[in-house]
Parts: sequence; structure tokens; C-alpha cells
Amino acid sequence: MNHRDTELLRLRPEIPSARVSEKMSRDEHFQNKTLRPVIKLQNELFVEVFRNYIKKHKNSFHSYSVQKKLSFIENAIQRDIKFRNSLKGIVMGQFTIEEYLLYIENSSALNKRMMNLVKERMFSNIQLLEQEMAY
Repeated sequence: MNHRDTELLRLRPEIPSARVSEKMSRDEHFQNKTLRPVIKLQNELFVEVFRNYIKKHKNSFHSYSVQKKLSFIENAIQRDIKFRNSLKGIVMGQFTIEEYLLYIENSSALNKRMMNLVKERMFSNIQLLEQEMAY
């Protein structure tokens, strides 16, 4: 393992609930071992990226009901291909070489898992998206 990979793994938070077992599918194993820790590590960046996305869409997000905000987040992740690709890049940039090689074997299914995890993380951070930045 090279220095970059070692440092990437060292930075990742441990998630006790993200267990890995031999009974799991390869995709579920990758999700719990790689995707969950990377997405948790990148949480603050995701919040800022979403704040910027909201600003680019004329801040209409702030006037929405909670349900409409959840729909806005889901639509941004599922339907805005450029934005979705940007989110994927934020996650993939934290992969080790070995993880990337595993990822490309089944990228379509893993992308779905990845985007669902990002979506759930943004749902749980909805209050942080509301907070205005003090510059």
C-alpha cells in the first residue's frame, strides 16, 4: 500500500454500526467498509456543496416546507447529472487504488448506494443547510 492510500485510510472515521461480515454481498461490504466512512469524512464538504447548490438555485430552498426541502435534495442528487457527478467525485477522490479497482467492477450498483447514502446524510443535515454562513 502506498503512502497516499495509508493516509486516506488513517483519516477515515470509524463507524461501529457499519459492520462487515462474510455473509454480506460484495457491494454491501464495500458500502460499509468504504462508502460510509468516506461519506462521513466528507460530511462538512457535502454541506457546503449543497449550500452553494441552493444559492445557485436562487435560495428558494429556504422558503420551502420540510417535505419540499427533502424533495429538493432528492431531485438534486437524482436528476441533476452534473451535480451528481460532482458528488461522486467528492467520494471517489477519497478511494484508495484498491478500492477504486473494486468500485469500477460494479460502479453502477455502487453509485446507487453512494448517492443514497449522500441523500440520507443531507436529509439528516437539513438544519445545517438552513444555517447561513457568517463571513
